[in-house]
Amino acid sequence: MQEATTETSADRLTAIRTRISAAAKLARRPAQDIHLIAVSKTRSAQDIEPLILEGQMLFGENRVQEAASKWPALKERHPGVELHLIGQLQSNKAEEAVALFDMIHSVDRLSLVTTLGKAMQKLGRAVPCFIQVNIGAEEQKGGCAVAELPDLLKAAQDAGVPVAGLMCIPPAEVEAAPFFALLAELSARHGSAQLSMGMSDDFETAIMLGATYIRVGTALFGERPRMM
Repeated sequence: MQEATTETSADRLTAIRTRISAAAKLARRPAQDIHLIAVSKTRSAQDIEPLILEGQMLFGENRVQEAASKWPALKERHPGVELHLIGQLQSNKAEEAVALFDMIHSVDRLSLVTTLGKAMQKLGRAVPCFIQVNIGAEEQKGGCAVAELPDLLKAAQDAGVPVAGLMCIPPAEVEAAPFFALLAELSARHGSAQLSMGMSDDFETAIMLGATYIRVGTALFGERPRMM
């Protein structure tokens, strides 16, 4: 019998980088314009550190509290690491998020823009933010409505919140390309430089349609162990 091969996080990272390069080449884009965020929610420092040692420097977390429990020590050991908040942000966690994260991808409402602006002013820290657009108009999903985007961009400018670009999570189990294309169109219309879109199952499509930040979890870390 042949022994089963054990795929390491380094192997998975190499494979993802190869796929990014191939998609970028097809799209006639420089691969270095596409930034890979390793989604490390629910993963331990022991899971994360091998990727850092392989040169992966951008990581994404969904919850402020979880990130605060593991990332200060990791960032102290690895000063070049960037931490991105990709999950929904409650206004009462805004100041903590500004202190901890290097980018915030989920700004989706006026009240949060106002609170983030005050937190950034208080802490003297300008954290680039993405405006999350509810591109599929899903009631259960975060993000501002497409029609509200101009007002939210203006509010961010007025509040001193730096906007890096737009972010979306398309509806599940349908073709993502039309939603990525719409976000790219909105980005061009409003002069946004960056696009945060694409995850493990669809990042190559996102790259073809202009993604500059992709968020990959399972394809890098492997499947989470099933609960017994």
